Amino acid sequence: MVLGPRQARSWLFTPADRPERYPRPDRPGADAVVLDLEDAVAPGRKAFARDQLTRRGVVGTPVWVRVNDRTSDHWRDDLEAVAGLPTLVGVMLPMAQHAEHVCATAALLPAGTPVVALVETSLGIENAFAIAQAEATFALAFGVADFRRETGMGDAPEAWAYPRTRLVIASRAAGLRGPIDGPAMHLDDLAAVRAEADASRAGGFTGKLCVHPAQTAAVNAAYSPAPEQVAWARRVLDQAAHSEGAAVRVDGEMIDRPRLEYARDLLEFADVAGA
Repeated sequence: MVLGPRQARSWLFTPADRPERYPRPDRPGADAVVLDLEDAVAPGRKAFARDQLTRRGVVGTPVWVRVNDRTSDHWRDDLEAVAGLPTLVGVMLPMAQHAEHVCATAALLPAGTPVVALVETSLGIENAFAIAQAEATFALAFGVADFRRETGMGDAPEAWAYPRTRLVIASRAAGLRGPIDGPAMHLDDLAAVRAEADASRAGGFTGKLCVHPAQTAAVNAAYSPAPEQVAWARRVLDQAAHSEGAAVRVDGEMIDRPRLEYARDLLEFADVAGA
């Protein structure tokens, strides 16, 4: 089942200069499709990619578009091209480092167009809360590849704890959905994609960017409640139904109000996701 933007788990990049790969209603998979005008398109094909978007468009399937960053010569042209797309859901803005980057982007789009701010630098991490508070910001996303290049961080989980946690806390403090994690670069090892997504979800992320359609199923599964979690949540609600608001014991665990609300959240999302 494909979910709406607030619950979307998998966000699949598709090169905007490859119209044969554009989404179609008869080819479901990712919860959100992001037509990419930035990294997936060579500099000499940017104008061609914009032309494909505006001339051929996307039929019947809502899409996001990743434009080039605020400092790029292509930024304004990208926004002019996508502003009139009838199936546009929102825009993904790379290299978001200041709230002004989001505000300036939103000003060139139809009123109310949501912006996913892709945070990819140390300055963006430090300004994450201000970016999240911008009126047009729909969600934060983590650009792990550019962040790794800038900071020189290796693979040790402890090295990534601060930027990841900062994005999660900034998102929730601003009233947004949990952030969207950067893509796994494994194209053939789907078990590695799933493991990376599982760890991301455990850290508070609620979705993940994908660079290949084969990754979407693993990502969707990782960010959906597992059957045993759904069964636990149902037992919790069954017990709580007779407790008159008092804490209850379920599977050797004390279930108070926060855990009860967590169980309700799990079942609500499981119902939406068909889990």
